[in-house]
Amino acid sequence: MRLLVVEDEPDLARALATGLRREGYAVDVAADGANALERLSITDYDLVCLDLGLPDVDGREVCRRIKETKATMATTGHGDRDIKRARVLMLTARDSLDDRVAGLDDGADDYLVKPFSFAELAARLRALARRDLPMAGAVMRIGDLELDAARFTVLRGGSALDLTAKEFALLRYFMLHPDEVLTPERLLEHVWDEHADPFTNTVRVTISNLRRKLVSTSNDGQPIETVIGIGYRLRSGFAA
Repeated sequence: MRLLVVEDEPDLARALATGLRREGYAVDVAADGANALERLSITDYDLVCLDLGLPDVDGREVCRRIKETKATMATTGHGDRDIKRARVLMLTARDSLDDRVAGLDDGADDYLVKPFSFAELAARLRALARRDLPMAGAVMRIGDLELDAARFTVLRGGSALDLTAKEFALLRYFMLHPDEVLTPERLLEHVWDEHADPFTNTVRVTISNLRRKLVSTSNDGQPIETVIGIGYRLRSGFAA
């Protein structure tokens, strides 16, 4: 899943980005509100970790802009899948009830007061993803595949698979969207960050490696199929 960290404290921004990448997210970082809005205008983020106290455009204004963009999309014919993307977790040192209410009224989906533990941050992000995608809990199961996002483990038929961080993130995205045909462009946007080169075959190579590992411990066949000329699909009925 693609995530934007908006934080003007460089050390905290680096720490959050590093930790979230280890959790399997593709992470971009913005140091101020203006840069965050620019990134949000060109990238379909799944989640946003948004600091309230930002230079220039503050977090509340960024949150309001995200909310307004969703409303505009809803009235101009965009699909619900796109409208529901950018769930916002507000990060702030302000812990008064009025501040929390104001942030939620501005469009934040959840609120986390600094200082916080990284484990709680990761759990809240998983909970935000669950609001739109029922399969997005810590443990997801399709057929004989089981993925535990909290423990970073994948089992097929009870046998553990040794996946790289990117293979894990890719499989998680497929499991969040079973039976959907996912284009390479969509996978690149949601599983890789801004540093990925769109002109390489990185998506095809990673999918090839993932598919090889998925059949290494099972006789139930290949769950990820190629849809010629379009992309790839994880079949929900690949195993009994």
